[in-house]
Amino acid sequence: MNDGRPTTALEVIAPALRRAREEAGISLNELAKRAGLAKSTLSQLESGAGNPSVETLWAVAATLEIPFSRLVEPPAPHVKVIRSGRAPKLGSEQGDFAAGLLSSCPAGASRDLYEITLPPEQERHAEPHHRGTVEHLVVTSGTLRAGPATEPVELDFGDYLTFSGEVAHVYRTLSLQATALLIMEHK
Repeated sequence: MNDGRPTTALEVIAPALRRAREEAGISLNELAKRAGLAKSTLSQLESGAGNPSVETLWAVAATLEIPFSRLVEPPAPHVKVIRSGRAPKLGSEQGDFAAGLLSSCPAGASRDLYEITLPPEQERHAEPHHRGTVEHLVVTSGTLRAGPATEPVELDFGDYLTFSGEVAHVYRTLSLQATALLIMEHK
C-alpha cells in the first residue's frame, strides 16, 4: 500500500520511459529523432533527472504509440491511496496548468461510474465481484473507511483509493454522512 508519501513525477517517469522504449525495441537516439527531441533530454529523463513537461511526454507517448498514462502512472500496488492534492503533477509550457493522473483504464477494460451516499454510522459489506474487477473511489464529502475487509483505509475529502474488487470489501462512514464517486472497472 502507498504510505501516503508523495511520489515525484520523475520517480515514475524514468523507469516507465525506459521500459516503454525497450518494449518498442528502439534506441534512445532513434526515439529522440522520431519525437523531435534532444537525445540529452530523453537521457536525463530515463536517468531520473530533468524536468519534463506535458508536451515532451505527449511527444514521446505519441512516438511510441502508447497512452500518455503509461509514462506517468506508478506501478499498481494491491491497494493504492492517493491523498488529496498529492498526485504527482506535471506542469505545462503553455500556462498555469497541472495534471495529476489518479488511474488509467487498462486495455480491454470498461468502467461504470456511480455516486454513492452513506448515512451516518453506516457500514456496507460487499461480497467479492467477478474476476478482473477493480474499484476506484474518490471521497467527495465526509470521512469514511473503505477497501478490502482485511485492510480498510481511512479516507478524507478528495482522497483516492483503488483496490481489487475480487475480495470482500467494506465502506463505513466516520462522519455524519459521506459521499463518494465510485468507478467499477471490469475486464
